[in-house]
Amino acid sequence: MERRLFIAQRLTAMILALLVIIHLGLIMFAVRGGLTAAEILARTQGSIFWTIFYGLFVIVAAIHAPIGLRKVLQEWSGLEGSTINRVCWMFALLLLVLGFRAVAAVV
Repeated sequence: MERRLFIAQRLTAMILALLVIIHLGLIMFAVRGGLTAAEILARTQGSIFWTIFYGLFVIVAAIHAPIGLRKVLQEWSGLEGSTINRVCWMFALLLLVLGFRAVAAVV
């Protein structure tokens, strides 16, 4: 199990790095072009591409972050393994819910 989590976190880190670079690049491009936040949001409304892009962002972050939190809790807290796992699952669910709400607001 630990090996799978290690691999999952490394794979999600690679995907997140690519998504963050694209996201920041697009922000820089849009701002240089003089677009306002309202104009950017107007362009993203109803777009399948942006739904998929930011949806993937949310899913990958919701996998990546709880795995890291799990390791921190194992090393720093006195919690048992099953408690730590439940906390991390709840954190993952929270990230998914909040992230998809943000995606819905953007697209």
